[in-house]
Amino acid sequence: MSPRSKNEYLESILLRYRSASRKQKSLILNEFCLACGYHRKHAIRVLNHYKRFTKPKPKKRGRASRYNNPAVLGPLKEIWLTANLPCSSRLKAVIALWLPFYPEVLPARVKEALLSISQATIDRVLRSVRIKYGKRGRSTTKPGTLLKKHIPIKTKQWDEERPGYIEGDTVAHCGGSLSGEFAYTVDTVDIATGWTEQRAVLGKGETGVLLQLKDIEMSYPFPFLGFDSDNGGEFINTTP
Repeated sequence: MSPRSKNEYLESILLRYRSASRKQKSLILNEFCLACGYHRKHAIRVLNHYKRFTKPKPKKRGRASRYNNPAVLGPLKEIWLTANLPCSSRLKAVIALWLPFYPEVLPARVKEALLSISQATIDRVLRSVRIKYGKRGRSTTKPGTLLKKHIPIKTKQWDEERPGYIEGDTVAHCGGSLSGEFAYTVDTVDIATGWTEQRAVLGKGETGVLLQLKDIEMSYPFPFLGFDSDNGGEFINTTP
């Protein structure tokens, strides 16, 4: 155990030791000697004469931040959760778009604070909230069958400046749980033009996803020249 760890351990048991009965002190002392490797007499001297506690953090000078305020943090957290946990740069843009439709009437000073908050401040004030909700986002992609090993890998065969090369994926609308059946969005985008098409499908079965992809293909104003997706079973399967 390092000297710093010994001091931290000492400070964690010191008050308990000094307020304990004689029998309890003996048990605490045994534990202290065993953990730190001290001789019993030395441990008693340390516990009886130790006065230095961990130095408290100095108070931050200047006026208090207007963002560390429940009136501001509440709407900020709610917008962040409703927008599906975006990063700070995206959240800053989202706030200006969503604030006019916030369900509660917010004071002018709160609106001003939300509109002027910086990305760095968003990261700082939402740090503890992000730890709590850090596992909320879930990937629903499960590797497909061994069919993917039979798909030849090619490079530099796409002309991304030419319309028709499509990226595709599925987006789950499951809230915070993957249990049960829920809707997915089959999302596609043409790399060259940015043209997007989306379709809703219940579940992520290969047949339903394929039907929506065929419908999407008919809606594009140009033919598909290439289609790229992840290795999820909804895309890589034996469905003709």
